[in-house]
Amino acid sequence: MLGDFITRCLILLLGYAYPGFECYKTVENSRAGNGELRFWCQYWIIVALFTVLENFADVVIGWLPMYGELKLALFIYLWYPKTKGTGYVYNAILRPYVSSHENDIEKKFREWRARAWDLAIFYWQNCTELGQATTFQILDFLAAQSKKFSSKSYAKKKEKMGPTPSAPPLSSIRDSLFENNYNNSSGRKNKKGD
Repeated sequence: MLGDFITRCLILLLGYAYPGFECYKTVENSRAGNGELRFWCQYWIIVALFTVLENFADVVIGWLPMYGELKLALFIYLWYPKTKGTGYVYNAILRPYVSSHENDIEKKFREWRARAWDLAIFYWQNCTELGQATTFQILDFLAAQSKKFSSKSYAKKKEKMGPTPSAPPLSSIRDSLFENNYNNSSGRKNKKGD
């Protein structure tokens, strides 16, 4: 649930709000352009802003009767050729507000983009560690299954072959080797010392 909320917020901020703001900067910086292009860019800027605000405002005003129909009427008002409400909303409301807060908005978007990148790296690292751990667990399981099957077949072969001779314990072999080496080296010293 929390992951879905975070994802939706990131989509809103980085999928709608940030492109809308970049589109705003492009429209404002390129004064000499096609009027129709400018109109539709302004339209998409307003739609992006409306979509971001709507996701937070739906909780408060989404219960109003005919809320969906009012949203539809707003969108039609924005692009309808006779009303061309996009120009009015953009020039009278959006442009004065955004131009006075442009630097603050850009700073916030840079911060959010950096945080989103850090979050993506964090999740990537966790997913790779989880994937690696899961892969090793699967390999351990398969190895255990392989040992179980091979030990059963080895037990069957062992029954057919009869008892196997046992070797002396490793500690007794080690002690006898060191004892022989110690005796050999002390014996040489006696011969050289004589």
